[in-house]
Amino acid sequence: MAEENGVVSRPSNFIHDIIDDELKEGGRCFGKTVETRFPPEPNGYLHIGHVKALCIDFGTAEKYGGVCHLRMDDTNPSKEDVEYVDAIKEDIHWLGYDWGEHFYYASDYFDTMYDLAVGLIKKGLAYVCELTPEQMKEMRGDLTHPATSPYRDRPIEESLDLFARMKAGKFPDGAMTLRAKIDLASGNFNMRDPAIYRINHAHHHRQGDKWCIYPMYDFAHPIEDMIEQITHSLCSLEFENHRPLYDWVRDNVDYDANPRQIEFARLGINYTVMSKRKLRRLVEDGVVSGWDDPRMPTLCGLRRRGYTPAAIRDFIERVGVAKVPNTVEYALLEACLRDDLNAHATRAMAVLRPLKLTVTNYPDGQSETFETENNPVDEAAGTHTMTFSKHLYIEQDDFMEEPIKGYRRFFPGNEVRLKAAYIVRCTGCVKDDDGNVIEVLCEYDPDSRGGNPADGRKVRGTVHWVDAATAVDAEVRLYSSLFDDPDPDAADKDYMACLAPDSLEVLKGCKAEAMVAGPAPAAGYQFMRLGYFCPDSRDSKPDALVFNRSVSLKDGFKK
Repeated sequence: MAEENGVVSRPSNFIHDIIDDELKEGGRCFGKTVETRFPPEPNGYLHIGHVKALCIDFGTAEKYGGVCHLRMDDTNPSKEDVEYVDAIKEDIHWLGYDWGEHFYYASDYFDTMYDLAVGLIKKGLAYVCELTPEQMKEMRGDLTHPATSPYRDRPIEESLDLFARMKAGKFPDGAMTLRAKIDLASGNFNMRDPAIYRINHAHHHRQGDKWCIYPMYDFAHPIEDMIEQITHSLCSLEFENHRPLYDWVRDNVDYDANPRQIEFARLGINYTVMSKRKLRRLVEDGVVSGWDDPRMPTLCGLRRRGYTPAAIRDFIERVGVAKVPNTVEYALLEACLRDDLNAHATRAMAVLRPLKLTVTNYPDGQSETFETENNPVDEAAGTHTMTFSKHLYIEQDDFMEEPIKGYRRFFPGNEVRLKAAYIVRCTGCVKDDDGNVIEVLCEYDPDSRGGNPADGRKVRGTVHWVDAATAVDAEVRLYSSLFDDPDPDAADKDYMACLAPDSLEVLKGCKAEAMVAGPAPAAGYQFMRLGYFCPDSRDSKPDALVFNRSVSLKDGFKK
């Protein structure tokens, strides 16, 4: 992404360049509606890596006035659950996309897939093989030697009979596979007579026990696209070497459709792992509180942390669509969130590590109110009222009895501006028997209401505060990266050994102005000088407030 003369230019999109050409007169898709699909496997929760594919699939259809199908790729019954189906739907809707009437299950096509597989056998393009997975691996050959199978020339009628008996449950798991008859000497090992059906006596969450054979993904994928009349099957780059098989299935089964597979680089983010297997272990080992733990890269975790759909979609757009894999800095995702929350979050004041502040010359029992802007960036956001009285709270690190050089906040003799309220002069402090400061003393200037002294003198330090009389208690959770290694997902590393010991800090007894106890605004709050925060969707209650830090005010990843 570049900026010139104040105009931000987004990265080019080679997929859209391809589609533009195909929509022209004489092109493959001339006169057609662009149809894409997002085909998640319902065996886990969507994470930020999936979002790139999701935004490309739905965003491309949106750009061309087409449709994007949501298809549950439920061809592996041993790992799937309706819980994940519901979660995927919720996440996609939360991001602002909708599939309309185009919601499908791959399992609804099992009958058609079986019939098409039978058709390949009849053409002499598939055969039943009795090699075990271990034997098949041993006989797959290498770059100078072709693969072999003693069953490749099995008679068509015999393969038809065995395939029917496989379907009828006559053989145990692993006893046989149906293999496509392509090219045992191909330099692309995916084309060396790949298995397209395997035996799996497992209960399917939708089909029950109807099936005990299931199609392999490389066989099911193009057929699903053909049945749904997909024009552009957009996949991440690991499927590039599978494209010849995609095209082979498309061109050889008896179905009239012509989808095209296009690959793009998947999303990599530093300080993050995005393997479902690895994320599941974090959950099962209790490293995190669940799939929606705010440190997780799952959409439900990001949502609980306070990330917004706009920020995530902006992040994906800034990353762009490329053909070459790259790793993006997590700081960019945070920057997108800051930009969105700065424009939309409601300003409020909170003190995370409270220290009592007493305005000694303020009248006992007196209280007054100040109007403060909800969001200075948005004039329509309005204002809210906060109270001021003799006893306040400030942050502990906003007072130093012996200040370091350049310190501008509370220390004896120094003047400080209390945000939106008054100018005060620190007169001292009160300590407990152990010498710890438990109270800061100050005097206010009655002629400086609003923080503007009548004589125009300059006060360099400004401090946030809350009124002790009206403040509400809260627990605040400060989240940072779950990993302290920028590449925990590297093949030569144990990602569990890369866990950061301080990725969560829980602060109790925090104080916040009373307004935060009401209904939370959609974009949460900016606690002034502290960062952006949102109520925890799981744990926060009206009488026991819990806030999660969504992101700091500044880039926390820059060292």
